[in-house]
Amino acid sequence: MIVLTHAYFIHEDEVELKIMKPYVPLGILYLSAFLEDNGVSNLVFDSTFNSKETWKAYMTKNKPSIIAFYTNLITRLNVLELIQWVKVQLPECKIVLGGPEVKHHAAEFLNNGAHIIAIGEGEQTMLELYHTLTGGGNLNDVNGIAFLQNNEIVFTNARALIKDIDALPVPNRKKVSIQLYLDAWKNTHGYSTISLSTMRGCPYSCKWCSRAVYGQSYRRRSPQHVINEIKHLKLNYQFDRIWFVDDVFTISHKWLEEFTQLIKQQNITISFECITRADRMNHHVLELLRNAGCFRVWIGAESGSQEIIDAMDRRVDVNVVRDMIKSCKQYGIASGTFIMVGYPGEKLTHIDETIAHLLDCEPDFFTITLAYPIKGTPLYAEVEPHMITDKAWHERTDRMLDFKRSHPRKFYHYAIRHIYNSVAYQQQSKKSGAWLRKNKLFLKVKATRLAMKWYSSTK
Repeated sequence: MIVLTHAYFIHEDEVELKIMKPYVPLGILYLSAFLEDNGVSNLVFDSTFNSKETWKAYMTKNKPSIIAFYTNLITRLNVLELIQWVKVQLPECKIVLGGPEVKHHAAEFLNNGAHIIAIGEGEQTMLELYHTLTGGGNLNDVNGIAFLQNNEIVFTNARALIKDIDALPVPNRKKVSIQLYLDAWKNTHGYSTISLSTMRGCPYSCKWCSRAVYGQSYRRRSPQHVINEIKHLKLNYQFDRIWFVDDVFTISHKWLEEFTQLIKQQNITISFECITRADRMNHHVLELLRNAGCFRVWIGAESGSQEIIDAMDRRVDVNVVRDMIKSCKQYGIASGTFIMVGYPGEKLTHIDETIAHLLDCEPDFFTITLAYPIKGTPLYAEVEPHMITDKAWHERTDRMLDFKRSHPRKFYHYAIRHIYNSVAYQQQSKKSGAWLRKNKLFLKVKATRLAMKWYSSTK
C-alpha cells in the first residue's frame, strides 16, 4: 500500500492561524487521481488539520510499503523528523520525497534517510516507482529520480514534462475532507474558498522564483476542461469563491477569451480571484475578467523601484504595474499586489519609491515579504558567497537563511513596518475624524523612519 502525504500542520503555523486561508494539497491529490486511473489504489493522509501524533497513528495502523511526501521549504524540518520516525517504526517502508524542495537538496535528503527523490513532475514518476518498488524492478530505469547506490548518489535521466495536461485526471478531492477547509474560511472570513489549477509552469525569469518542479514552461488545460472541473466542484461542494492557483492567470488572452465565452454560454456563475502580471493585462483583459466573475486580481509588483525590478529580472515596467492596478477600479475588480523588501542592492531610496508607488496606485490589498534565497534560483547563486547562517542544513529551512544586504536585517524589519504605517496614515488622512488613530499612525511613521535611518548608518 502507498500513502501520499505532506507534513504541514496548521496548528504549528502561528501566522497562518491568524490569516486562516488554508488550501487543500492539490499536488498529492493529482498524484492520487493519476495512480487510481492507472489501477493503483492509494491512501492520502492530509496533515493540515491533524497532528504528528495522528499522522504516526495512521501510519502505524495502515503499515504502508511506500510513503510519498510532498515537500516544500516550509515543511522540510517536519519531513525530516517524520522520516526518522518511519525508519525506526516501519523499517521496511520505502520513503519517497517529491515537491519543490527536493531537487536542489537531493543529496541532503538522501543522507538524512529518504530512499528516493522524485524530481520534477510527479504523476508518471510515481506510477513507475510504485511498479518498480513492488515488482522488483531496477530504479535506474525510472526517469526523474535520485537515490543512493553503493553510497553514491545516482541521478537518472530527467523526466520529460507532460505535454497534454488535459490528459491528467482532476485532483482526487474525495480523499480529503474539503469541508474542513471550507469551514475554516467561512468561520474566519464569512465566505468559503476552493482552489483550482488551470496551468503548469511559468515562462518568466524572476530571479527569486523556484522552477524546481515544472521548469520554465507553460502548459495550459483547455478552457472546457477547466469548466468541466468547475461544474464538478459546484455539483459536489458548497463554496462561495474560487482561488486559481496559477502563476499568471491572464498569460494567454486567447485562452481567457474562450474561457469567458464558455462561462457565459453555459450559464455558469462563479466568483474568483487570481494572480497575474501587469504586462499580461489591458482593458480588454480586465473586461474579460469581470465578465468571467473575477472579484480580485493580484498583480505582481515586488517593488516600486524600476532599478530593483530590473535587478530581479522581472521584465516589467513599474508604470504599467501602477496603471493596471488603478484600472482595476474602473471594472469593479479589487486589486492586490505583492511587495518584497531586502532584495540585494535595495536601499532607503528604493523603499521610498515603493511607498510612493503604493500611495499612487492605491491597491485594495498588499502583502510584504522579506526577500530570502531559495536554492536553485539565480538569487541564491548571487548571494551564496555572502550567506549567513548559524544552523546546520537539517536544522533550518531556506527561509532561515540570511545574506549580507545593503543594511542590517533590523533595517528591513522597520522598513516593512514603515511601509505599512505610511500607507495606512495616508489612507486615514483622507478620512474625516478619527484624529486619535491618525496621530498614532503619524507617530509610528516617524518612529519607524528614525529606526530605519539609524540602522542604515550602522554596519
